[in-house]
Amino acid sequence: MTDGPAHARITPLADDRDPPPLNIFRTLARNKELAKAFLTLGGHLLGAGVLPEREREIVILRIGWRAGSEYEFGQHTAIGKQAGLTDAETGGGEWEAGDAALVRLADELCDHDVVSDATWSELAGRWSDEQLLELLVLAGFYRLVSGMLNSVGVPLEPATAGWPASAHALRSAPREASA
Repeated sequence: MTDGPAHARITPLADDRDPPPLNIFRTLARNKELAKAFLTLGGHLLGAGVLPEREREIVILRIGWRAGSEYEFGQHTAIGKQAGLTDAETGGGEWEAGDAALVRLADELCDHDVVSDATWSELAGRWSDEQLLELLVLAGFYRLVSGMLNSVGVPLEPATAGWPASAHALRSAPREASA
């Protein structure tokens, strides 16, 4: 896995609010129109989509893991736990069959840019067409986000956990200095 930048390549905008917005949003704020569009789709997927929160977070975490995005994985570990994921699940543990199909969807998209017939068949037995489309867009959106975070070197906030202890030799995000 290619190392990411040691420092932010695009510095997040300063913000006097307490607490300030997350570094991802402060970085995107350097391109206001892009940030607006990004937040529209991201906000829909996180707050107005048709997927249950827990299953949505399984896909996001797996994409972040596969992309080697410590920032994405760290932020969504906290969100995933709020959505009902366990420490073992956020650490890459064993998955029940329905959840394992979501992990395979993410893996297959990362490896081949297509979901296999076997995985699709299993997913189609559980999810509606509307939900299947959202799963694909969700995975694609978070692959995009992870690549941007890795390439720009968006620094991980001090309170964000990052990788679990079991993660070895994964790309590290730059760290924001503690206040």
